[in-house]
Amino acid sequence: MVAVSPTPTRTRTREPDQVCAEAVDLARDAVVAIVGADQVGDHVGVQAEGERIVTHLFDCADPAYAGWRWAVTVARAPRAKAVTVSETVLLPGPGALLAPDWVPWLDRLRPGDLGVGDLLPAPPDDERLVSLVVLEGEDAVTDWFADGADEGNGGPAEPAELPAPGRSRVLSAIGRENASERWYASEHGPRTPLAHAAPAHCVSCGFFVPLSGELGRLFGACANAYAPDDGRVVSADHGCGAHSEAMADAVVARAVAPVIDEFGYDLVDLPGVSVEETVFEPLSRGAD
Repeated sequence: MVAVSPTPTRTRTREPDQVCAEAVDLARDAVVAIVGADQVGDHVGVQAEGERIVTHLFDCADPAYAGWRWAVTVARAPRAKAVTVSETVLLPGPGALLAPDWVPWLDRLRPGDLGVGDLLPAPPDDERLVSLVVLEGEDAVTDWFADGADEGNGGPAEPAELPAPGRSRVLSAIGRENASERWYASEHGPRTPLAHAAPAHCVSCGFFVPLSGELGRLFGACANAYAPDDGRVVSADHGCGAHSEAMADAVVARAVAPVIDEFGYDLVDLPGVSVEETVFEPLSRGAD
């Protein structure tokens, strides 16, 4: 048995109908009749669209449409010599200036775009949110507030900390993960010059207020009015110079004993004694 390799598929190039391809003047007259002769440039090509169907391309001379082309499609019936115009349209050429692809407004929205009076309701299928009645799986909410949650999972254990009545949705696992990644990579995370120069991390600062729930394992709010992150969510390993315990090092530094030079001396005038009139003898004279 002999294996035969498959023959590659060949794509046949359609040749434009000769009679339709020669109808350049007919195609030009069709465009001129619509936009005027001053808007039609040189004939730049012919494209075969089908059997006895050809499109003629002309440069657009309008400065506002640089790189665009007038496309005139002509056709003829079987065994007929008469060519008729089927369609005329303005199409972009290879170097045409085009508007960017349309993007729905929800996809164009960026953080910080929301202004005063703007409304941005979360869609019903927002993956960042989950219904409050979800009790099982990674999106479960009640396990945050169960007994012993503070010991094992870092969540609050007080029933008073449950979401307020009327709140139908809370953050899902995806929403919590997205928020964690966004906050940790921001300027309020550990990878900033401010955090690197800090004397200690926020987790050991008295102004650090941990968040409740699962996010409280790594994030909290800064409550120091003099800190650059006051009122913002910071990571536990963030830091700044306004750390509550930073003053301890400064007190120690001020308590260091002064350095006294006991080997040098200064000459000063005394009552009845002038330094300039005093004759000083070298210490080595007695040895002679």
